Amino acid sequence: MTTSWKSALKYKDFRFLWVGTACQAVGFGMDNVALGWLVYELTSSPFMVGLAAALRMVPLFVLGVLSGVIADKVERRILLRYVTLAGGLVMVLLGGLLITGFNSVWLVIFLATVAGASFAFLLTLRQSYTYDIVGPENSLSGLSMLQIGSTAGAIFGSLLAGLLIEMVGAGWQFIVVGFTYFISFIVLFGARSSGQSASQISRSVRSNLVGYLSLLREYPILLILMCLASITEIFGFSHMSLIPVFAKEVFSVGSVGLGLLTSIRQLGGFIGLSVLAAMGDFRKKGFLMFVIAISFGLGQMAVFKADSVILYGGLLLFLNACAMSVDTLYKTLMQQNVPNEHRGTAMGSWVLSIGTGPVGHLGVGAIAGVYGAPFAMLFNGLFLSVCGIGTALSLPKIRKLP
Repeated sequence: MTTSWKSALKYKDFRFLWVGTACQAVGFGMDNVALGWLVYELTSSPFMVGLAAALRMVPLFVLGVLSGVIADKVERRILLRYVTLAGGLVMVLLGGLLITGFNSVWLVIFLATVAGASFAFLLTLRQSYTYDIVGPENSLSGLSMLQIGSTAGAIFGSLLAGLLIEMVGAGWQFIVVGFTYFISFIVLFGARSSGQSASQISRSVRSNLVGYLSLLREYPILLILMCLASITEIFGFSHMSLIPVFAKEVFSVGSVGLGLLTSIRQLGGFIGLSVLAAMGDFRKKGFLMFVIAISFGLGQMAVFKADSVILYGGLLLFLNACAMSVDTLYKTLMQQNVPNEHRGTAMGSWVLSIGTGPVGHLGVGAIAGVYGAPFAMLFNGLFLSVCGIGTALSLPKIRKLP
């Protein structure tokens, strides 16, 4: 059966989830710009920018599986509301401390890491609840549309962030970030059902944790997809932590330029996801996944030769189109290749995989600190391309996933 990008939007609960996600993403986009800029302002160190991004992602690795098994036990839409509220409170606290003069870089990094804990649960719950609402046939469309909402919000947030930093400073901007989370919390009350594909089988959190390794042994495709997602996270998504360095040192465009570059990157994700959503229930997802991952690596290598901010912005557009598309394919294939009652755990496994990102952020920050940001992009891009080609050739079963 052929589906279109509009198929997921026919579900009322998904529309509320989509709007709530977009609202929170406005704040998350602002947060991303402000955190990198603030840390670089306080330290003038590319490594510290990478460290901040890395530590923020540690909770994703630590809590990934736990968030999944909890998502398989509880009412996902209810927990999603209160995790969103908790994230907003952390942002308001951070903003308040900055306004009152507590501008220690370690305080900023600590609270960003705490916010990362709520984000680990947000990611798991959103992806699995989307599948609950739209069902397996509309899963690629639904997950793509959800990410489009997130990307659209982040584009607006990134643009707004640069202006707010210039006008009122980072502290008040984090207050605004918290406000966007609170709006999302209210909107999510509009989603009233568990979803047509919600599992009717409920196991305890303990039994799900104990049985996790058995699940990986029984469904090795999940483990392989986790490894591929992790490689992409480490050697692909880590390029984001270098955007403040390119903005401030390489091209000297300031905080407003940083916000613009970040929004351009997000626009690339919007374009890539729109194309993916329009493909509907595409039957060669495994092959497409490898093509996009390899292209992602090649795009990073091209940044090494970018000699103008315009060219760099165009490459960021392409890189995030690849990044968001391949990531959505990972999430879709993971949920499609485990039993329905373990889809939350599958998404927790995806969160665990992207939680390995700190390795990439630390690595790319260290390389950039010694050899410069352009060389760091070349190194990561080469590694990702070689891994993509090698795994595509050696894993025909994954390549042929429908």
